[in-house]
Amino acid sequence: MSNVLSLQKRVDDGDKLTMVTAYDYSFARIINQTDIDIILVGDSAAMVMHGYDSTLPIDCAQMAVHVAAVRRGAADKFIVGDLPFMACRRSLADSVDAVTKLMQAGAHSVKLEGAGSNTETIAHLVESGVPVMGHLGLTPQSVHALGGYRVQCRSEQAHQQLLDDAHRLEQSGCFSLVLECVPAKLAAQVASQLRIPVIGIGAGNGVDGQVLVMQDLLGMNQSFSPSFVRRYLDAESLFTDAFNRYAADVRSGDFPDDRESFE
Repeated sequence: MSNVLSLQKRVDDGDKLTMVTAYDYSFARIINQTDIDIILVGDSAAMVMHGYDSTLPIDCAQMAVHVAAVRRGAADKFIVGDLPFMACRRSLADSVDAVTKLMQAGAHSVKLEGAGSNTETIAHLVESGVPVMGHLGLTPQSVHALGGYRVQCRSEQAHQQLLDDAHRLEQSGCFSLVLECVPAKLAAQVASQLRIPVIGIGAGNGVDGQVLVMQDLLGMNQSFSPSFVRRYLDAESLFTDAFNRYAADVRSGDFPDDRESFE
């Protein structure tokens, strides 16, 4: 299984890291048999698993359930647990409680959106033995403040702010950084300036690795098609066809047959 040291060595050796999201035992078990390096138990579970229109409604208790399920299915993978909305904005004690829940559920590290005052919390967590992954650019928990899901850091001021925040996160002790929906040239600049691995989503190819939401890369929702996603399967059509064939076989009397029945 990978760890923060082996992931860093991979990047130092010029390899690219791969990360996908997962939220349940069944898919985690499948991913555990693949070449994927990291599983992110993302707060995107609020949208793809629970049907909300943002990541905001999910709480730490729900996230811990998802983390535990993934850990049971993917014992050989490095697991990152997303800290949900406001989990680290009330007090340091609340932040530690939230992190404790995810780590005890089976996460090997946690991911935290934004910089600013979060750097103090990150430094405390790292000093306490918790590996922390940072997240800059489009931070979905701030979707209302950002004015929607769109590319970030278009201005020179925002460009410099991202660079400054990335350095602050590294200095605070983050072992890795996710950049979401930022111009490729800027993302490559961040990756070149930081020693820690920089993992992109909608951030071009000049970074140290990539992350995608599993449901997006599998094509499980044909009506949702971000420009930065490459679909590797048309799962929605495959699943729909399988369910329809099952329904047809039941109605025709073809299922179950003698092989699928007991004497």
